[in-house]
Amino acid sequence: MKVHVGAAATPEEAEAIAKSLAEHLGVDVDVHVGESAEPAASASPPEVDYPLDDDLGPTDRERDLQAEIDDILQGGPEKYRDRLPEQGKLFVRDRLDLWFGGEGGTRGAGDASAAEGDPAGLHFEDGKFAAFDDWHPNAPGRAGRGEDGEDGEGGGDGSGDRLPGDGLLTGAAEFEGRDVHFMANDFTVKAGSMAAKGVEKFLRMQQRALKTGNPVLYLMDSSGGRIDQQTGFFANREGIGKYYYNHSMLSGAVPQICVLYGPCIAGAAYTPVFADFTVMVEGMSAMAIASPRMVKMVTGEEIELEELGGPRVHAEESGSADLVARDEEHARELVADLIGYLPDRAGEKPPKRETKPPKYSPDGIDELIPASPNRPYDVRDLLDRIADAESVFELKEGYGEEILTAFCRIDGRPVGVVANDPAVRSGAIFPDAAEKAAEFIWTCDAYEIPLLYLCDTPGFMAGSQVETDAILEKGKKMIYATSSATVPKQTVVVRKAYGAGIYAMGGPAYDPESVIGLPSGEIAIMGPEAAINAVYARKLAQIDDPEGRAAEEERLREEYREDIDIHRMASEVVIDEIVPPSTLREELAARFAFYEDVEKDLPDKKHGTVL
Repeated sequence: MKVHVGAAATPEEAEAIAKSLAEHLGVDVDVHVGESAEPAASASPPEVDYPLDDDLGPTDRERDLQAEIDDILQGGPEKYRDRLPEQGKLFVRDRLDLWFGGEGGTRGAGDASAAEGDPAGLHFEDGKFAAFDDWHPNAPGRAGRGEDGEDGEGGGDGSGDRLPGDGLLTGAAEFEGRDVHFMANDFTVKAGSMAAKGVEKFLRMQQRALKTGNPVLYLMDSSGGRIDQQTGFFANREGIGKYYYNHSMLSGAVPQICVLYGPCIAGAAYTPVFADFTVMVEGMSAMAIASPRMVKMVTGEEIELEELGGPRVHAEESGSADLVARDEEHARELVADLIGYLPDRAGEKPPKRETKPPKYSPDGIDELIPASPNRPYDVRDLLDRIADAESVFELKEGYGEEILTAFCRIDGRPVGVVANDPAVRSGAIFPDAAEKAAEFIWTCDAYEIPLLYLCDTPGFMAGSQVETDAILEKGKKMIYATSSATVPKQTVVVRKAYGAGIYAMGGPAYDPESVIGLPSGEIAIMGPEAAINAVYARKLAQIDDPEGRAAEEERLREEYREDIDIHRMASEVVIDEIVPPSTLREELAARFAFYEDVEKDLPDKKHGTVL
């Protein structure tokens, strides 16, 4: 606990205050004098020495309770726990060990040592005894019926059902130094399905997150609502539908991160898509509005779950998955990296880190960018010369690939990057990429992450297919998100900035803090080839001599390029500055630092109608 006292306090006074507060509050206390960053005195609570003649201790009542807890910690029926290794997944309590500071898999499923202690980072769990009366032989009114009830395998009611925690774990933990709320389905309990008590636990966890303002981790492995027990939780005011209301209230208030470990079907599939970030695990996770069996019944279509809603589908086709992990350990690594770019809650700045030089020297930027606007290069190579080394964290890599969306750090400061990739479709903006960019911009703005636009695009794609795919609808969302973002924005015209592409990519009209040009930059309604065809096609067709026509085309092309050259734009103060490419990183670092606390106001209205 940090305490600041007046600058006139003496070291003796600071020490007395620290000792008194530590004794009274029972926590470690650091006392800082004035604005000093270093504590003038520190104190810890005194150790308690119990009387040597105190012979009181736990009774049978407490030992019975501990035995009940030990039983709960074993999860569902043993036969389901035994199947987890062949499915490549951890028992849910091993998963919590992995995430929250245990040794990773220290609790074997069904291992009697499971109750020996919680993971180091697990603060507490809520609702272990949920549904206890429905299954445990020690529950009031069930004594003497035996563990198997009548002939059941592990239920107390003869059904063979073990329902520890009603199949859902919730609580609070420390993750990568951050306090978080969590929920985790226990797949050994009716395939992680949701029923009344589990729903109640889920809702309480979300509502507490609204109060604390701490991030939420959803560790999902659920087959959806428990159909044979739906009374009392499906359509109620405080039922499963309330999940999504709470998701909506939490959206943009605290980071919500969801990891999928199994087939999340129907209602269970909405939590991942409501989350700010969704991670799927290869070989085990899927999400779909209905199971393959239900799809066949409704539509007649026969399809496997992997093809219906596996990681490839959602990473490359729907865009619902932000990241795909190789296995459980990799999923945790990805989220540990991700959360390092995010604040705990809206209104706070994202955490800074120590500056690292970029992976490659900025001196190579100019040579990297081809002079011809039609020649490709990988924008990641450019980013590796701007961002701090090992800080580029790409999201939705396989979806809408002509735009890169990524977090990175520049001079230790988290930045959200929206960059056209000329190596994919020449960097033209297609519907999927526009929607992907809009959602990323919106998320960065919610969590105070500054935006960097790297513009090198011929503009929005044209044609019947993109019109069918809603290029106008999705393009307007990208422009709207850019317009509405109030975080600091810097735009770099790397090379071509044609058509409405310069609008979507944070151009001068969209309230950026700066628009910087590189010497390779061009800004125009359209590129030279398209412009010549649009304006001079008839005139050129009248030139019979092919060589003469080619020479006139080249003259018109060069004349047009002079008109759209970045120097002309700087001369007319369309852009703020042209910088030598080798200085781009330091230029951006200086501008992001200067504008770090800029405040922007939006019109006084409830909200826009676009998103």
